[in-house]
Amino acid sequence: MVEKQLEGRGVKDERVLEAMRKIPRHLFVSEELQERAYDDCALPIGEGQTISQPYMVACMTELLSLKGVEKVLEIGTGSGYQSAVLSSLSAEVHTVERIPSLASRAEQIFKDLNYVNVHVHVSDGTLGLPEQAPFDCIIVTAGAPNVPGPYIDQMNVGGRLVIPVGGRYAQTLYRIQKTSEGSERQESTACVFVPLIGKEGWSDS
Repeated sequence: MVEKQLEGRGVKDERVLEAMRKIPRHLFVSEELQERAYDDCALPIGEGQTISQPYMVACMTELLSLKGVEKVLEIGTGSGYQSAVLSSLSAEVHTVERIPSLASRAEQIFKDLNYVNVHVHVSDGTLGLPEQAPFDCIIVTAGAPNVPGPYIDQMNVGGRLVIPVGGRYAQTLYRIQKTSEGSERQESTACVFVPLIGKEGWSDS
């Protein structure tokens, strides 16, 4: 997976590559899908959600430029796989999931694998996590029509936000860095994520 899907497509951050070599991705999907866990695609995890394609996990993580000392906010825990990658590359991870059953399952996996620096919160991810702000990095694993305002507000100056922005069925991945004067936006790659649901995302209607 790492050699063909990640290095072969230009992922260069050795810390990201090593994390994805070590983390048992198959434990984050249902037993009947474990044979496909390392395939080059997203897979369903229930509740209308998916575990992201390995390349997209690597690409988004690389854009955060993690050094190991950061406090990270993840929006959309899902399977917990992205959280696990972040936990091995940063000091502290707070991950927000709106679906209690997914949050509970991911939290159990973290306990089983002894990922002690990951903290799971059940709430509306579009609001960020103000009680734990500020963050050095924020990663959003769901597509949004725009960037929810709380994310920029809850980052330190110099902080990085990685988020898919666009239509419901196709988005562009952006890296947004907070500056003392506002923010700078860098376009990365086309992507497709499940929609971000909440006060400042898409509604269920």
